[in-house]
Amino acid sequence: MNEQSTVSLAAPGTQPEYHFPAYVSSISRSPRMPLVLLPETPSERTGPVFGHGLIGERDNDLTAQHAGDPIGERILVQGRVLDEDGRPVRGALVEVWQANAAGRYRHKVDVHDAPLDPNFTGAGRMLTDEHGRYWFKTIKPGPYPWGNHYNAWRPAHIHFSLFGAGVLSRLVTQMYFPGDPLQPLDPIFNSIADAAARQRLVSRLDMDRSQPDFMLAYSWDVVLRGRYDTPFEETGR
Repeated sequence: MNEQSTVSLAAPGTQPEYHFPAYVSSISRSPRMPLVLLPETPSERTGPVFGHGLIGERDNDLTAQHAGDPIGERILVQGRVLDEDGRPVRGALVEVWQANAAGRYRHKVDVHDAPLDPNFTGAGRMLTDEHGRYWFKTIKPGPYPWGNHYNAWRPAHIHFSLFGAGVLSRLVTQMYFPGDPLQPLDPIFNSIADAAARQRLVSRLDMDRSQPDFMLAYSWDVVLRGRYDTPFEETGR
């Protein structure tokens, strides 16, 4: 992944709309003037390099970061990070953050009247391996109210952030779960006009990697560029 990764070559309607009135906060946050492209300097083309020393042994196991076991359904989320030609992207930093099983984030701005789990922080990270693979052991997040409109609830989802070798090439997206009835009602999910592109945000149940009597697995690949790239966002909740 490099700086050009942030430039999508996807067809119109396959990326989230900046201005999508049904997603109320996009009204004030979306640009109204054409973007101004600034000339690149060496500082934009280079940046710090992520090393394996930054990744802790349990950083990709969100169920083993505290003294006790978190509450909720254990799941494995795994997949690959690929370029537009299907080649693996090695050494990409993949970060995740999510709500707990009750639908609450461990964050001071989350005032949802749901319990916090003392054994679940809801954040993890790892570097993709030589085959572009990542994997996270976690708890399936719960839906939560978010105040966008009357009786508004976010579908269960996990936020993903991807960095290349340099800090300046960050991409942010969300992964959803199959069969969630809240997806057709969610303005963030539906800010992507193309139905096929929306489905690229939905993981698939992976029984081959599920562990009997222990946890289900979900598979989800991230494609950085090209005709079938994963929908990405500037910011999100």
